[in-house]
Amino acid sequence: MTDSVRWGMRLAVVGAGAVGSVVGGLLARAGEDVTLIGRRSHVDAVNRDGLRIDGALGEVHVRVKAAERLDFKPDLALLAMKTQGVAPAARELHPYVVGVPVLTMQNGVRSDELVAEVLGRENLLSSVVLLGATFLEAGRVTYSPKGVLVLGVPFGPIDERTRAIAAVLDKAVPTQLSANIAGTHWTKLIVNENNALPAVTGLSIQEVNRHPALRRLSVLMMREAVETIAAAGIKLASLPRLSAAALTTVLRMPLPIPTRLLRLSSLSLGGSPALGSTLQSVRRGERTEIDYLNGEVIALGKRTGRPTPYNATVVDLVHQVEATGRFLTAEAVTAAIDRAVRPGVADP
Repeated sequence: MTDSVRWGMRLAVVGAGAVGSVVGGLLARAGEDVTLIGRRSHVDAVNRDGLRIDGALGEVHVRVKAAERLDFKPDLALLAMKTQGVAPAARELHPYVVGVPVLTMQNGVRSDELVAEVLGRENLLSSVVLLGATFLEAGRVTYSPKGVLVLGVPFGPIDERTRAIAAVLDKAVPTQLSANIAGTHWTKLIVNENNALPAVTGLSIQEVNRHPALRRLSVLMMREAVETIAAAGIKLASLPRLSAAALTTVLRMPLPIPTRLLRLSSLSLGGSPALGSTLQSVRRGERTEIDYLNGEVIALGKRTGRPTPYNATVVDLVHQVEATGRFLTAEAVTAAIDRAVRPGVADP
């Protein structure tokens, strides 16, 4: 493994949509041998015209290989599809990744277990993706805001191979190591609570955070997640530039404080509308991963005997939008929350 890292690796990015194309494209730009595995329209556009990455780095044009299916044994496979797609992808990839490090890149907390059930635990790595990526059209994505990757080993200690892979990924996106990658995923899940309301309303994260009622609802969902995670005894881990202890402390403060800070945090997202992965799925007419984000809070609440009305109602609303294709107004969202919460359930 050390020699392959020293002399260059053959990388396959499977499920190359927004995140996979940004990370894979930047790795190719850094001189790595990368193949993007994605949908035919995207593959055709990339092979014909190259990959265009707009946003925080200006306009980047990268020549990178692309294919619809993996047909070779890579030195590292990056899984960049939504969580609901990782198990089927792992089954399809199995013949090509025996003995090969496989890196999960999903939101939520479940993908490592899902992949391990198919491929085993020994060669599995896990990452928390903390960057903005939007799939604009076939052959074109946006990278904004710039961010980092957090890399860890979900079922073992960090070893030399993991450090070597981190060095390769660092060529594209600054990469840090975490000894508690599961706790890092749970902290990111709290942050990802913000993905739900854009999917319900069709608004960007910045627009949601400028709306007082929606911003308040975002805080209440995150607070509900924090209390449910604490009741389950799960140990959170800090993210780069975000202390887990500070996050939980702020979310437990009187509502005006975290809502004001959430509004200010939108400034760090930059000028490009941050849509979130869930809204991007809705706009493409695809099934969202909401059950693996806010839905995890609901599932954890059932296991710990805690009600989770805010997350439960918003997950139902996301599924409603998935089914109808019609976004809801902020007033409709807050009315639905009031109907679910007020009959005997106080704000947490």
